[in-house]
Parts: sequence; C-alpha cells; structure tokens
Amino acid sequence: MADSPIYPDVPPDDHGNGTWIEKPVKEIGNKRYLRYVIRTHLIQPGENLTRTLLPYFQNKVRAEDIIVLGEKVVAISEGRAIPLSHVKAGWSARFLSRYVRQLGYGLGLRRPETMEMAIREVGLPRIVLAAGIGACDRIFGRSGDFYRIAGRRVASIDGPGPTTIPPYDQYIVLAPRSGKKLANQLSKVFGAGVAIVDVNDIGAEVLAGSNFVDKNLVVDLLRDNPMGQGAQRTPMAVLRPTAFRRSERSWPRTYGDGSLGGFAVTVPGEGNDLPSWVGDEPATTQRKS
Repeated sequence: MADSPIYPDVPPDDHGNGTWIEKPVKEIGNKRYLRYVIRTHLIQPGENLTRTLLPYFQNKVRAEDIIVLGEKVVAISEGRAIPLSHVKAGWSARFLSRYVRQLGYGLGLRRPETMEMAIREVGLPRIVLAAGIGACDRIFGRSGDFYRIAGRRVASIDGPGPTTIPPYDQYIVLAPRSGKKLANQLSKVFGAGVAIVDVNDIGAEVLAGSNFVDKNLVVDLLRDNPMGQGAQRTPMAVLRPTAFRRSERSWPRTYGDGSLGGFAVTVPGEGNDLPSWVGDEPATTQRKS
C-alpha cells in the first residue's frame, strides 16, 4: 500500500530515521517499478556518505535496484553548503538578480546572494551571456535558455526557501563536485545502481550515475517527485523493478448457464487472475489453461 513503511523488523530510531516508505507503483512500458523513499537523519557537512548510509541500505537492496540520492545531501556532505550570512553580493549580482524570472517556489537566483554564488561558480562573463540570451526568451516565448547557457552547476544551486529544513533554510547549497565518483563507490559497496538526482515539482534530472544506470528510466520514475521537498526528510529512494509483467487476455468462456466470460487480468505480485467486469457481472476468475 502506498505511503506505508516496510521493514517493520528493522525499527527506525526515535526520529523515524531509517523508515522505508512505499510510494505508488510506477509503470514504464510493460514493466512495473516499486518505489521506496527513505527517511534519514539530517546530513552534516563533512559526513562520509559511504559509511553513514550503511544502516539505510545494507542487506536491504538488490542487484537490480537503483539507489537514488538527492543532490543536496551529496553537496552538503562535500561541504558545499554556504551560510547565507557568509555571502556578500557584489554590484553585478544585485543588478542581475533583478531580472531573473521566478520559477516555482523560492527566490532562486532572484536573491542577490544566490546570484553571487552563481557568478563565483562559472564566472561573470558566462552569467552575463546567459542573462542576455535568457532575456530573448520573453520575446520569442521560450524558456530555460538562461540555465542552458549558464550550465548545470548554476541550475543546481539551491537557495534558501520555505520548504527547506533548518538550518539549511539559511544556506546556499551548490552543485556536488564528485557525483560520479561517489555513485560508483556506493554502487560497489551496496551492489546496486546509484543515481544522484535533482528533483523537484518542476522536473527531474540525473546529475550523475554509476556505470550502467539508465538515466532516462530514473527520470521517468521520478517525474512526480515521490521524494518530496525538504520537510518530508526523505532525500533518498530505492527504485525496484518487479519480476512480473501485466498482461490482459480475453477469450470466450461458456458457463453452465450458457453465458460468456470476458477478460481476465493478471495482476503482478498477486499470484492469480483477478476479474474484470462485463456490464454488471464479473468475468471469469479462472486461469486460462
């Protein structure tokens, strides 16, 4: 059932950390995927994720699983969370931030301090070029050119926002530096695929993945943002393919009273065929031999 905890034999701590919560099953093509989000402790700067994630995933993941980490926890562990009070915005940041359109929640680069960090990340010339091209979006009815030119390191910057858990609601979090390296390290430790993602209510993107992870599949499975934003404290997830495929079969089947049956539907994981309905009557529930 959706939004219910699993692994009841492994009790979470007093804060609920370690709880796996099942989200609605997602179907991609003819396969189904179970999706679990994991409630975690508040990741601290300098934390060794390879070691600190052991209680959450060890002996719980399978080879076919994909472990998903939000980019923010990775960046924080790398020391890439900058206190807002430590950033002094220059004139160029204050000027450029006035012309940024707000997308979704939070101020983003409309906050001068966040714009200042973007300038420090990729340089003022690139930000000015991105701003100039982005200004043309309004003329031609386009969107997103600013971030396409500025690059992923700018697009991944998270400024303070109303949904962010304290104390990080007073921090600017930059993009992770070593996402690919960490993904491969964790993949070896847990024996499963690993993806580091930027997911919100607007969209999803895989920033880094261990070898052989299908990034397009991960994006499709996270489009509805099952990990939530901030307050849910579920910045990690596990995506798990089921061993079953859905099939629908129909055939005429005559009952003793001369009536005909309709469709029988195999529901993955149920182990039997469940009835579909024909008019007001259920179709046969027996398997086709």
